[in-house]
Amino acid sequence: MKVTSSEIVISAVKPDQYPGEALPEFALAGRSNVGKSSFINTMLNRRGLARISSKPGKTQTLNFYLINEILHFVDVPGYGYAKVSKSERAAWGKMIETYLTNREQLKAVLLIVDLRHPPSEDDIMMYDFLKHYHIPCIVIATKADKIPRGKWQKHLKVTRETLDLVQTDTIIVFSSETGEGKDKAWSVIQSYM
Repeated sequence: MKVTSSEIVISAVKPDQYPGEALPEFALAGRSNVGKSSFINTMLNRRGLARISSKPGKTQTLNFYLINEILHFVDVPGYGYAKVSKSERAAWGKMIETYLTNREQLKAVLLIVDLRHPPSEDDIMMYDFLKHYHIPCIVIATKADKIPRGKWQKHLKVTRETLDLVQTDTIIVFSSETGEGKDKAWSVIQSYM
């Protein structure tokens, strides 16, 4: 897909703040600092639209990005490490769960994992949560440029086995540095629209 327009339209914390249009939505989930913002910026050909931070826990709201006036990306707070209180983390969890389980416009979740490392316990819990609620999941294995291409299959196998993916689950090797996987990701996203 050729992106001709993209903008952040709202940062929401509760359902009455979500955009009112019935456009398809794709949520981006992943642990803190896994590369969700870099993924968004690469997919939208926009440096700096999604703010990148080396400090985990930067995203604290559901950030809705309108793309080509036809769909939304929804960046959700990262799970795992974040220097916030337990009560704040619990509030994020409730906000994310409410969105994922109740939003009719949600077509699929892009589960962002780091190809270099086996998925974390939190990644496994998120994948299991999505499966439990029958929410389609597309696994995006980022930071592929940090691994020699010849080792990708070995790392993909570890990711597939750790998450216990079924053969029909989509997993895409991605690099925000080289653009690897961008066209495939758009193709899969469009198939869910």
